[in-house]
Amino acid sequence: MHKQTIKTSTNEYDVIIGKDLLSNLESYLPHNYTNILIVTDETVSKLYLNTVKEALHHKNNIGISVVPSGEATKSMEYFYQLQTAAIENHLDRKSLIIALGGGMIGDLAGFVAATFMRGIDFVQIPTTILAHDSSVGGKVAINHPKGKNLIGNFYPPVAVIYDVTTLHSLPDREIRSGYAEVIKHGLISDTTFFKDVVNTDLTIPLNSDITVEHLRKGIAVKAKVVEEDEKEKNIRKFLNFGHTLGHAIESELGYGEITHGEAVAIGMLFALRVSEGIFDQSLPYEKLFEWMQHNHYPLSIKWPTIDNLIDKMKLDKKSENAVVQMVLLTEVGKPAVQNIDDATLRTYLEKFIRELG
Repeated sequence: MHKQTIKTSTNEYDVIIGKDLLSNLESYLPHNYTNILIVTDETVSKLYLNTVKEALHHKNNIGISVVPSGEATKSMEYFYQLQTAAIENHLDRKSLIIALGGGMIGDLAGFVAATFMRGIDFVQIPTTILAHDSSVGGKVAINHPKGKNLIGNFYPPVAVIYDVTTLHSLPDREIRSGYAEVIKHGLISDTTFFKDVVNTDLTIPLNSDITVEHLRKGIAVKAKVVEEDEKEKNIRKFLNFGHTLGHAIESELGYGEITHGEAVAIGMLFALRVSEGIFDQSLPYEKLFEWMQHNHYPLSIKWPTIDNLIDKMKLDKKSENAVVQMVLLTEVGKPAVQNIDDATLRTYLEKFIRELG
């Protein structure tokens, strides 16, 4: 088992990574909660809900809310539904919400916790590789039809309990999605880490020990950034490498048509091309492209119009005064935030879309 403590100026919580943690869940909770609401989705509930319930079996007041799987559920409708569930299950300010699932569940349940009675405790129990990123750092949100994560808050969990045995049930698409965020952490932090991850073959069964080490390193990268910049005033923006175009693709294609990680992977390719042009540097575009191609990432998509993509990129939370800001790399491990005017952005997008075919 590996434990890392996230310390910011306002909060402190443990991230615990290991095998078979769910069956001993209560021992990892930071307080003795009386009322608990477990929020999960239809897919995860069939796999792990009973294990979590059994681990908490002596608790008297355990509520359960199961929502549909998929990014479309991260909406105002289900936010309101879960607020109602919290009320009906008699949650109060001493209660706990457990987010059992992937990034969607963590974001949605976390935003409910942040706003119910002006904020109650919640615990992240990630069940995907992708959630190694979203479960750490305290960002919680729901989507708006005009953009991803536009309605949200900074609200950290009181603990992250990451049972890696849950990763064995992931379909190939979710493995691809999660590893995009792992490789992002490599690109923005360390050449050695990036080279290690880009040599990972996702077409064969994952090696548990290697995966745990990748997750541990990815979480450490994010923790270091979050500890220095909890509210994304400065360097935390670096964690959005690949997300400016990635979020625009997700929103334009419709949530669920492409996974978050698959969209971010395309966004990282684009960010590398823009970085090469703006900083006149050679970056590992071909290496990333070949890795994505080998591991069956979608590279040929039904591209939205460039006007629509630019409009969505302007809704990105980094953008200011309707000018797109992108996280770029001056070299691997050295990210920088750059304003990109519309004409320049259009030129790069046109060339990039032609290149991918």
